[in-house]
Amino acid sequence: MTRKSLIVALVASASLAGCNMAPKYVRPAGAVPATLPQGGVYPAAATDAPDVTKIGWRSFFTDPKLQQVIALGLDNNRDLRVAAANVLQARAQYRVQRADLVPSTTISGSGTYTNNLFGAASTTGAASGSGTGGTGTGGTGTGGATGGTTGGTGTGVGGSVGSSSSSNLQFYSVNAGFSAFELDLFGRVRNLSRAALEQYFASEEAQRSTRISLIAEIATAWLTLASDQDQLRISQDSLKTFQQTLELTQAQFRIGVASELEARQAETNYQAARNDIAALKTRVAQDQNALNLLVGTTVTADLLPASLGNGDATIPTLPAGVSSEVLLRRPDVLQAEHQLIAQNANIGAARAALFPRISLTATLGTISTALSGLFGGGSFTYTGTPSIGVPLFDGGRLRGNLDYAKASQQAAVATYEKTVQTAFREVADALAQRGTIDEQVSAQTARANAAAVAARLSDARYRAGVESFLNTLDTQRTSYTAQQQLVTTRLARGSNLIELYRSLGGGLQ
Repeated sequence: MTRKSLIVALVASASLAGCNMAPKYVRPAGAVPATLPQGGVYPAAATDAPDVTKIGWRSFFTDPKLQQVIALGLDNNRDLRVAAANVLQARAQYRVQRADLVPSTTISGSGTYTNNLFGAASTTGAASGSGTGGTGTGGTGTGGATGGTTGGTGTGVGGSVGSSSSSNLQFYSVNAGFSAFELDLFGRVRNLSRAALEQYFASEEAQRSTRISLIAEIATAWLTLASDQDQLRISQDSLKTFQQTLELTQAQFRIGVASELEARQAETNYQAARNDIAALKTRVAQDQNALNLLVGTTVTADLLPASLGNGDATIPTLPAGVSSEVLLRRPDVLQAEHQLIAQNANIGAARAALFPRISLTATLGTISTALSGLFGGGSFTYTGTPSIGVPLFDGGRLRGNLDYAKASQQAAVATYEKTVQTAFREVADALAQRGTIDEQVSAQTARANAAAVAARLSDARYRAGVESFLNTLDTQRTSYTAQQQLVTTRLARGSNLIELYRSLGGGLQ
């Protein structure tokens, strides 16, 4: 191949480098309404709503202990480490695929030493000449001398004894070049590289999604532990009240003032509280185990919650009535979109595989019989070897690969739309609960207070003999249940704010 032909091939490759057979990417639209739900049970729209994704988790979670536990989890959680490793794997795969866009150039040097047996294996040339007063004739031996003299008689040696001789041949060369570099005229290699890049971006978004979910799970587990500790405390306090009532009724039954029915009913409340305490102790231990697993290490006692209280471990409100466009910034939605773009690129690569594939092998080097003459004038050499492969018959393999890429792209579109719809549903559910949860907490608080007062009044009236024992037992059970439900509702409120924060994409900072 001449130098001119090589230059022409490279120029043609560069001129066609913009050819791309991947379909133009258009983000799917219309999978969800333009705005999040409003009106009815949903909270009113906020005109000056801040961007939730810019509210850092340290600002959203206000409890110092919870902040430390979350930070500990971000450092030690194994799922997050797996997600980080997946990012590193995807980045390495992209670098491997991207390397096909440039020639893999190598340089090599060699020296050749050959022992070549050659030489004139001389024969012994013996010539004799005789002459009497005339010209003597001498024989000429190979490699010998002319024998004979003019006049007289003499014997001349016509050759010298030759022996076999040897010589070493030495060649030195240095070469730099590339082998079978594909001239990406139809974008096959570039689309494969783009697909690898998008998969790398998708793995990064998956890591961010894992991070957000982890923060929410740790916070929810921490609040659940606090809630169960409050439930345990309520059961233990109620057990004391039920025990006093049981002892009173048993004493009254022994002296005949109360019936056995009253004593058995009092024992029912007492045993129910005992059962609740045992179950709650188990739940508290399991809550700690779950929290330790999420954090990735043992959470020390000084970082565990003492009580749920009013459930105010987070900021009290989050924006509502925002556009559904905010969902498109969620990491899981971005992950699905990057995977969709990757499938688009795979279609381009599959289409390009149907066209001829041109590759080039080229070297530039120098060769000399002396090491010192490697870079001297006239020692440089070059070679160029273009090749072309045209698919003729492959049993439908290439068409099958193209059909597979198209089907994968359709599946990616559906996955993306489903991811957006799931995100919309999660936010809508969280908003629906947020619109009524404050009223539920208020109602449960008033109910628990009223039930506690009713239980005290009923007990006093019973001791004064103006109230039946059955009413007293009933008010005690009602008060006990109301307190438990108040704790459950407070937990629901805290968990709802965490879920709304997560579903809107908060927690990245």
